[in-house]
Amino acid sequence: RNNGRPALKNSSGNFFFIKCPEILDRATATPDDNHINAIRIQHGNAFCHTFCGTFALHQNANLFYLTGIDQEETVLIMTIREDGWDEILLLRETNEQIAIWEGARLTQDQARELSGIRDVRWTNEYDTLLDTLVPAATMVFVEANQHPRCTCPVETRNARMTKELKEKFPDAVLKNVYEIMAEMRQIKKPEEIKALRKACDITNEGFRALRRFIRAGVGEWQIEGFLANEFISRGPRKFSFLPIIASGKDTCVLHYIQNDKRCEDGGLVLMDIGTEYGNYNSDMTRTVPVNGKFTPRQRAVYESVLNMMTYAKSVLRPGILKSEYERLVRVFAAGELVKLGLVTPAQVAEKPSDPPIVRKYYMHGCSHFLGLDVHDVGETNPVVLPGMVFTIEPGIYIAEEGIGIRLENDILIGEKENIDLLGDVPLLPDDIERLMAR
Repeated sequence: RNNGRPALKNSSGNFFFIKCPEILDRATATPDDNHINAIRIQHGNAFCHTFCGTFALHQNANLFYLTGIDQEETVLIMTIREDGWDEILLLRETNEQIAIWEGARLTQDQARELSGIRDVRWTNEYDTLLDTLVPAATMVFVEANQHPRCTCPVETRNARMTKELKEKFPDAVLKNVYEIMAEMRQIKKPEEIKALRKACDITNEGFRALRRFIRAGVGEWQIEGFLANEFISRGPRKFSFLPIIASGKDTCVLHYIQNDKRCEDGGLVLMDIGTEYGNYNSDMTRTVPVNGKFTPRQRAVYESVLNMMTYAKSVLRPGILKSEYERLVRVFAAGELVKLGLVTPAQVAEKPSDPPIVRKYYMHGCSHFLGLDVHDVGETNPVVLPGMVFTIEPGIYIAEEGIGIRLENDILIGEKENIDLLGDVPLLPDDIERLMAR
């Protein structure tokens, strides 16, 4: 099975290799800086070993994006010349002990085939290369994660190597490459879209299989386990994030991950789930009635959330500013909350351009980038462009009634029309009830 890790290539050659000219163009776009003879150093992640085992590798997204190498301790070094660039890929060399205990690693020829990079060496050359390249470099591009949602209490491999670089070469001029990579990654290439589609297709198949499993008395953890089997048996290694399987009043907890209660007859179960394929992620939410039938109130709230999603799809189009899109969705949500009797027209009229009262029942944003990271990198407030992939995930959470409903699909922005990558997953309330019928 390829462990959900397809080789992503296009007809003109290796997929990852075509991104190198784009880095060069973006890195040299600032005329005030001398970028000739600058170097770019990108570290992959390492295995984390404890006294009782080894944690699975989750590759650094930028390293994978640039090389396609999903192996620990990999390093990419790029040197910008006046007429182009040079690349060196460093790999952990296999020895007999590694082969016995962990399995053989990539050969240099295999890495060349995967990455398109011709100059492939072993990581034992890293220090010697730095001694030669860094003193002559006008600038050293390194990675420091500036994603607004990032908290890193444990030092990353890139942060650790950057610290060592500063200590060894105190005169080196370091520049963070985060913004360059974030802008590159927010526009998806065809091979990336193919992997995202596959992740979404597997999510669809897994969700549909639940129709024979969800019932009163089933444990949230059992639903999680059922989905894990459905996803992994189709190729992926894991969920794309720790799944949210929330029933009853916990449907109103946005990031509920305990998944330790039993689903009750007459209640709802909210499932925020996804899987990965080739390191690219899906992110889907469905809220369904445990016994297969919505109550009238549940259906009314569900239809309001569905109306919000439909409206959001209509305005998330090329040219709109992300913050303006979010504001418009909140204004639309206000009307739905009035219909449900949760807020009054007078409360909305206090600030009709962006009613604060909406956040009492709809307190999160509607969309985020999706890609190699579930909350993928990109500009903080971008103008929406073709090739971007966003989630659309409105919700209404009524804690006093124990009703929380969120719906989420993944949307590829198109020039003429958007493509819903989860458009085949049942969404309408009648379709949900038919799916759940026994």
